[in-house]
Amino acid sequence: MSADIAAPRSQRLDPKYVRARKSRGSFEMIAWLFMRLSGVALIVLIFGHLFANLMLGEGITGINFGFVAGKWADPVWMFWDLAMLWLAMLHGTNGVRTIINDYAEKPVTRVWLKGILYVATIVIVVLGTLVIFTFDPCIPGSTLSVCQ
Repeated sequence: MSADIAAPRSQRLDPKYVRARKSRGSFEMIAWLFMRLSGVALIVLIFGHLFANLMLGEGITGINFGFVAGKWADPVWMFWDLAMLWLAMLHGTNGVRTIINDYAEKPVTRVWLKGILYVATIVIVVLGTLVIFTFDPCIPGSTLSVCQ
C-alpha cells in the first residue's frame, strides 16, 4: 500500500523542473566556489574582528565612538572592515539569489526579486564603503587624541 505525497510547496504530484535549461557557462560553478571560499575568509575576518574588539583592551565596555575612530585611523583595520563588509554582502546576496532561483516559480517574480536584491546590495555596499573611507572623528570641538 503506497500513498502519493505531494512535494512541498507544490500542487503537483510529480513535480518537474519546468524552467528551460539554458547554458549559463560556468557562472554557477564560480558562484558555488565563491560561497565556499568567502565563507572561510569570513570566518577568519569575523573571529579576528571579534577578538580585536572584545578580547583585547577593555572588552565590550570599551567600544564607543573613540574606539572606532582609533581603530579606523589604522589602514589595516579599514581594509579589514571593508573586506568583511564586501564579502558578507556578496556572500549573502549570492545565497539569497540561489534561494530566489529555487523557490520563485514565475520568471517575472524572479526578475523583480533579484532586481530588488541587487539594488539593496549595491546601496548597502556603497554606503558602507563611504562610511569607512570618509569617517572623520575630528568634528569641531572634539577632544579625541587622534584629532590633536
